[in-house]
Amino acid sequence: MQPHGAGGAVSQSKLMLICHCNIITEKEIEQTIIGLLDQDPWQLIVPAKIYHAMQKRGRCCGCFPNVVETIIRVTENYHARSEASDVDIVSHLDRVRGLRVQYGSRNHERRSAGHRAA
Repeated sequence: MQPHGAGGAVSQSKLMLICHCNIITEKEIEQTIIGLLDQDPWQLIVPAKIYHAMQKRGRCCGCFPNVVETIIRVTENYHARSEASDVDIVSHLDRVRGLRVQYGSRNHERRSAGHRAA
């Protein structure tokens, strides 16, 4: 394992698989989100839109909570670097955070409350 920050070392988290069914990394999802935001910075991005842009489809959809968290993080960072007003950004991100209700949070990953790994 290479040390973080060493000459050109890639962050291990960027190589993390988000979707095991389609073998999609976090970096690929981030790049797709940025591409979509470059087309229209105020569009509402959902996991299905990302998969469509990548010409993939959600299979088990267990990754969708992680994809939603990635959408929120990348969108926040994208708009923080833009010249948009804070009011516009907050309104947009409230809509994006609303996806958590629909798709759950990163912590649950479609597991029941009593789920225990063996």
